[in-house]
Amino acid sequence: MSKEYYIGLMSGTSVDGIDAGLYDFSEKLPLAVDFYYQPFPEKIKKQIQSLSGDHQSISLYDYGELDTELGLLYAQCCLTLLRQANIKAEQVKAIGNHGQTLYHSPSSKYPFTIQAGNPNIISQKTGITTVADFRRRDIAAGGQGAPLVPAFHQTMFRSDIENRTIVNIGGIANLSILPKDSNQPVTGFDTGPGNTLMDYWIGRYKSSVYDTDGAWAANGKVHAELLKTLKDDAYFSAPAPKSTGTEYFSADWLTEKIAKLPQIATADVQRTLCQLTTETIAEAIQSFAPATEQILLCGGGVHNKTLVTSLKQLLKFPIASTETQGVHPDQVEAMAFAWLARQTILGLNGNLPEVTGAAKGVILGGIYQA
Repeated sequence: MSKEYYIGLMSGTSVDGIDAGLYDFSEKLPLAVDFYYQPFPEKIKKQIQSLSGDHQSISLYDYGELDTELGLLYAQCCLTLLRQANIKAEQVKAIGNHGQTLYHSPSSKYPFTIQAGNPNIISQKTGITTVADFRRRDIAAGGQGAPLVPAFHQTMFRSDIENRTIVNIGGIANLSILPKDSNQPVTGFDTGPGNTLMDYWIGRYKSSVYDTDGAWAANGKVHAELLKTLKDDAYFSAPAPKSTGTEYFSADWLTEKIAKLPQIATADVQRTLCQLTTETIAEAIQSFAPATEQILLCGGGVHNKTLVTSLKQLLKFPIASTETQGVHPDQVEAMAFAWLARQTILGLNGNLPEVTGAAKGVILGGIYQA
């Protein structure tokens, strides 16, 4: 059987770098062929962070330059991945590029979402048809534009013998609730901050990109009053479908909450932020997926031992990594956008209206022919 290669590109709200995965779709389920990770150069990382705050005013020039620069970087990642895998560009059906989210505002008067990374450049530089701009079609159909990965989770991880909940812990955390009864709809939503606030806090006080193994958080104690103040935010009690981003759960959001309280040790803040992530995930599962029989974790948060230990203490359900199902937790989203690109190329819907709130299923994204 001939191979059916697609590339998936993902750079998420953690703003750490680009995941580029090459996947073969010639079998019933996609298989990982090769993977390449490109950390963002510090200059680009700072540009993204400076442009993606709450109600930022930016120049069109700065946005245009970043859009082009990211397009070039995404293209370079694809070419490096192909060299690494010894695969020619003409063997690849398409690239699915999520882009870098700068602002996500699905609940405003005129809903919108902005992802940078010019797909015209990716297609031109690689010679591979590129699918991009996935989220805006779902918003046009009345949806939140997020999360989009539950449709892929349904294909990849749904079981006929147990109810599963997939927990993706990136910058933002989200759930995919997969009933074993195929007549029941798949549901899901963003639970709130995943790693984003912890990454910001350790970057501010320890000059680290992230809290390795959750070691700094492990040295702190949960500050009950701060935790309550954080959890009192209206987002956590808002009904699903819902989605959010780092423009909402931002440094300014955290600073404002902390300012209401007497001084707190920095390690205690880190531990409390970790607890915020785990409690909001756990409470979402208990409320919306109480019949869960297996939890599968993916995303960068899987590597935070303090976070995973806390989650296991809060939930009675078995918890494992998606690696137990054959997909490395760091590759799930890249594989998802390769899958979404294939859906678009085949003229198939990519969203789940029960998840995003869209009026109907729609074909996502734009196709930029090679």
